[in-house]
Amino acid sequence: MPSQPADTPPSAELQSEAYHITVDDGSDSFCALSIESPENDEAWLISDTVTALESMR
Repeated sequence: MPSQPADTPPSAELQSEAYHITVDDGSDSFCALSIESPENDEAWLISDTVTALESMR
């Protein structure tokens, strides 16, 4: 399966946001990183395993 539909040009820019998410009435929390393309609503990734791109290396 191709990583991008054939009729969609690759995006030159990606946007990222870091989140600190609290659950269970404040008893637990975690960090999440969202990476997305502003031109394509279907091109996004969210991960709760890293807090910065540097952590992925």
